[in-house]
Amino acid sequence: QVQLRESGGGLVQAGGSLGVSCAASGRGLSRSGMGWFRQAPGKEREFVAGIRWSGSRTYYADFVKGRFTISIDNPKNTVYLQMNSLKPEDTAVYYCAADVDTYYGSPIPTDYDYWGQGIQVTVSS
Repeated sequence: QVQLRESGGGLVQAGGSLGVSCAASGRGLSRSGMGWFRQAPGKEREFVAGIRWSGSRTYYADFVKGRFTISIDNPKNTVYLQMNSLKPEDTAVYYCAADVDTYYGSPIPTDYDYWGQGIQVTVSS
């Protein structure tokens, strides 16, 4: 019912920047909360940032606040995550997610109904 597709990952040196995008399609998105999560090898999936579909509220994990920015382009149905001042510990597979049951970006992975396939972000030292 909802499809999510990430793009824009890759390899970057520490201190550099990358932007990842999530193209969304399907019904009910206008009431959704959207989120970015990441998962490194041997680690649990962790919340990075969340946003209401309206863009009126944003939420960030403490470890990315001040470095990452989540935004949304409603006409394009696209959610963005701009990542600046990247660190090697930011290396992970980044996932876009949609929670169609609410309109805030929950930090709890099990609240989300749809997930993208993930995209690799690698930060070298």
